[in-house]
Amino acid sequence: MPKVHETWQVEPHGRLKAVADGLLTVSGEIQMPLGHFPRRMTVVGLRGNRTAIWSCIPLAEPEMHEIEALGEPAFLIVPGAGHRLDIKPWKLRYPQAKIVCPPGAREAVEKVVYVDSTADIFDDPSVRMETVPGVAEKEAALFVRRDGGTTLVVNDILANVRHPYGIGAHIMARLLGFGVNRPSTPRAARWFFVKDGKALGAAFRKWSEDPDLVRIIVSHGDVITNKPRKVLERVAQDFGA
Repeated sequence: MPKVHETWQVEPHGRLKAVADGLLTVSGEIQMPLGHFPRRMTVVGLRGNRTAIWSCIPLAEPEMHEIEALGEPAFLIVPGAGHRLDIKPWKLRYPQAKIVCPPGAREAVEKVVYVDSTADIFDDPSVRMETVPGVAEKEAALFVRRDGGTTLVVNDILANVRHPYGIGAHIMARLLGFGVNRPSTPRAARWFFVKDGKALGAAFRKWSEDPDLVRIIVSHGDVITNKPRKVLERVAQDFGA
């Protein structure tokens, strides 16, 4: 992982896109040798004119104003230890926001910022966070119910980098299995924090049974809208579930 940023640094990113009522996402880039690797932030509007920010990325001011128009950032979610890159400047910008991460990532995150909670504290019936099984509690997943459908937001347990840009990004995406050919669990995740593949596969299988699932938002790659339930079933099969 690149060195954690101390200050607000706006790197190349796209425009915020509304994928459902009160649910925004934006694709950014991590600078690396010979290319740029994609990363993604998701913004969830909460009741009470608040927002929860999943995997923080500093954006240009027009996009930041869009987020603030949706609601004051009240929660900054670090969905896994590898996504601490910009949490400090976000916390400095929004000091009242609470830091949330999964239990297994707390020690790593607290090397950068204090963690307020490792549980769902959003107080919104349309939003639920859970700790992903089988990964030593190092990853979180978010379920957002809007417009009659469910959006699943995941972190490094599933990637969909179909369009890596630059030689370095191509090499990393293919070598580490970041979903170049189809959405998949990266090899890096399998190596570093998947401890119980059967349990993780069972979670993918369970999530696939939601008849209202309309999309999966990943932290690296394109949003999955084409048969998301089938995608989860296939990834579950990769783990024998």
